Amino acid sequence: MSGHSHWATIKRKKGASDAKKGQLFTRLTREIVMAAREGGGDIDSNFRLRIAVDKARAQSMPKENIERAIKRGTGESKDGVVFEQVFYEGFGSNGVALIVECVTENRNRTVADLRHMLTRLGGRMSSSGEVAWQFRRIAFFSIPAAGHDFDKIFELAVEGGADDVTLEDDEIEIVGPVESFKTLMDTLRNAGIQPDNAELRYVANQELELSVPDTLQAMRAIESIEDLDDVQNVFSNLKISEEAMAALEAE
Repeated sequence: MSGHSHWATIKRKKGASDAKKGQLFTRLTREIVMAAREGGGDIDSNFRLRIAVDKARAQSMPKENIERAIKRGTGESKDGVVFEQVFYEGFGSNGVALIVECVTENRNRTVADLRHMLTRLGGRMSSSGEVAWQFRRIAFFSIPAAGHDFDKIFELAVEGGADDVTLEDDEIEIVGPVESFKTLMDTLRNAGIQPDNAELRYVANQELELSVPDTLQAMRAIESIEDLDDVQNVFSNLKISEEAMAALEAE
């Protein structure tokens, strides 16, 4: 987990490619829409929505955009656009297994764009289940270490059903079973703790280790997939070594 988290941190510091391309608001909007659809439009009771809105505010998204996204998610908006969350499986460069999370209003466009990108990268789409068996789904939270007591958060997380709590790159990471997601959210919220991130994500049961050049190539391929308009997240079985991380930071 830590390698992938460190990679995400580096990308944020360097400037995420979707932000450079003006796609950041689109992704934030879709996060808000899906959160509102699943848990309602009240940020006080819908923890996932609160986090999505906080992310949007941190990126200076206009208030009216946020409100419009919430109404679209709850069905109050009558703009006719209906987003859905879909997952696709495939293989990237060097045989890296991928699960790609998308939010789209047009599945045909999304799958065509993803298939084209994977083919261009030397990979391919796979049938349902061909990749998924290599992963498990978890509840994941990250909390800034600064200003928080690790021992207190550890106790709260265990109380909420977490499997593991670690300190990685100035972030406290909590991992637990999918079923513990709401309990963990409520436990943290009741303690006045606001995570930077809270989501369900896929993690590989066994990671694939490549040479440093091949790892960097695979990471760039994943970033290319992340740049597609409808892609929200890409989960892989790629093992990111300290050597590969150092080479990435040196670029």
